[in-house]
Amino acid sequence: MKIVFATKNQGKLKEIRAILKDLKIEVLSSDAAGVTKEIIEDKKTLKENALKKARLVAKATGFFALADDSGIFIKKLNGAPGIKSARWAGENAKDSDLVKLTLKKLNKVPANQRQAYFATIAALAAPTGQTRTFTGKVFGTISLAPKGRPRKKLPYDLIFIPQGYKKTFAEMTNQQKNSLSHRGIAFKKLKKFLMSKKCVQQFTGK
Repeated sequence: MKIVFATKNQGKLKEIRAILKDLKIEVLSSDAAGVTKEIIEDKKTLKENALKKARLVAKATGFFALADDSGIFIKKLNGAPGIKSARWAGENAKDSDLVKLTLKKLNKVPANQRQAYFATIAALAAPTGQTRTFTGKVFGTISLAPKGRPRKKLPYDLIFIPQGYKKTFAEMTNQQKNSLSHRGIAFKKLKKFLMSKKCVQQFTGK
C-alpha cells in the first residue's frame, strides 16, 4: 500500500514513516508523487483544510492521500491564533515574528493564566472519495519567553510548555516531543485505523 502525504515538510514525513514503519506502507511526499503545486489552505477549520488537501492529492495521484492541518489555540486570546497560526503575523512573516507577536499579545497575562492547546487534524482520503479524520490535542501553557532550539516552521515550540512538564517543546528532543505531540497523537490514531477492520470496510466495502 502507498500513501501520499500532502506535505513538503521533511520532519513530518520522517515522523509518519517512523509511526507506520511496521505496517509495510510506503509513504511518499506529494512532490515525489508528482503533485508540486501548493494547495492553498483557505477553509474555516483545521478539518476542512486537511480534507481539502487529502482529497485533491488522492484525486491527482490515484493513491490514498494523507494531509494534516494544525494550530495553537490560546485561551486568553479567545482561541487565537487557531487556524491562522501560520499567518498570525502576516503572510510573509518569519517564525520569529510569530513568536514575538504572540508574546506581545500576552504581555500582561500572568504565568498561571496562559493556558493553550495544540491541535492537529489528520485526514485520510481514498481516490474513490471516502475520507476519515483523526484528531490530536495536547494541552499546556505559553511560556513568558522563548526557550530551546528553534525548529524550522515550528515557531510555537519555543513558547509551548506541555501539561505536566517544565520544558517547552523546543527544549525537548525530537523523540520526546513526538511521543506526546498533537501530531503524533493524530498519526497514532491513523495507524490504529489502518490496522482495523473498519478501514477495510470503509474503503473497500468488504
